[in-house]
Amino acid sequence: MKKLFIVAVILFTSFGKTFAQNADQVRGVWLNSDRDVKIEIYKAGDKYFGKITWTRDMYEPDGKTLKKDIYNSDERLRNRSVVNMVILSGFSYDDGEWTGGEIYNPRNGKTYRSKMH
Repeated sequence: MKKLFIVAVILFTSFGKTFAQNADQVRGVWLNSDRDVKIEIYKAGDKYFGKITWTRDMYEPDGKTLKKDIYNSDERLRNRSVVNMVILSGFSYDDGEWTGGEIYNPRNGKTYRSKMH
C-alpha cells in the first residue's frame, strides 16, 4: 500500500484509547509517519473528514504550480490541486472507532473503504 493510504491508520492506531471518551479529539492537523504530508481532520455534521493541507513535494518543478491529482480515474478531476483535497470522507464515530468512511490516495488514484480505531 502507498504511504498516503496508511496515513489514517497510523494516525489513529497510535492514539489508542485516548479517543474512547471524545471522538472530536481527533480534529486538528496531523503529520503522517514520514512527516511529508499534513492532514487536517475536521467534522462536518456528524461525519469526520480529512484534507491535505501541506506536502513536502507540493509543487511542480517550476516551483510555483501546485501538484495535480493526475492519477484520478475521473479525467475531469485530474486538474485539481492535491493541496486542500479531501482524502478522508464520511467517517462516523461509534464505540471507540470511526467506521463507514473512505480514504482516497492521490498517489495512485484509488479509493478504499476504511475504518479507523
